[in-house]
Amino acid sequence: MRDDAYLGLLAVFIPFSLISIGGGASIISGMEGEVVRARAWLSSREFVELFAISRAAPGPGTMLATLVGWKIAGWGGAVVASLALFAPSSLLCYAVFRLTSAHREKAWHRAMREGLAPVGTGLIIAGVVSILQLSGAVGFTAATAAAAAAAVMGVPRIPILLIIAAGGLAGWLLG
Repeated sequence: MRDDAYLGLLAVFIPFSLISIGGGASIISGMEGEVVRARAWLSSREFVELFAISRAAPGPGTMLATLVGWKIAGWGGAVVASLALFAPSSLLCYAVFRLTSAHREKAWHRAMREGLAPVGTGLIIAGVVSILQLSGAVGFTAATAAAAAAAVMGVPRIPILLIIAAGGLAGWLLG
């Protein structure tokens, strides 16, 4: 059983590693689809709880993969999931950097960089929507998330902690 779990973790996280354009947040929606809906390894509630823990813990936001691996196959699963998510993309980035760094000033290189930016943004938005749906966010919660995103985008100099505190205060006053 454990070998099958390890192979399953590899089959899920290696492809996500290679398509994580925009960083770890860009694969949250796909990860939820695989882990919760397709493979039923976790319930929606468990996924949201692991997501919250991964965001509260120090380290990269994609510690979610490590927690999923741990939940599925213990400490070995945590190691397998982490390596499956971090190693392929790291090796790919290193190889692409080595091959293209001499061409940074060429038009095709700039077009490649600028063309991938909206892809990463769209994937991150899909992850946010997925987490909001899983957590049952409706009405006030969704509006608070939208207001926080608007504040960050509209006035980038507002301290993030102030935005978080404002959302918490609004929830406390209206909840």
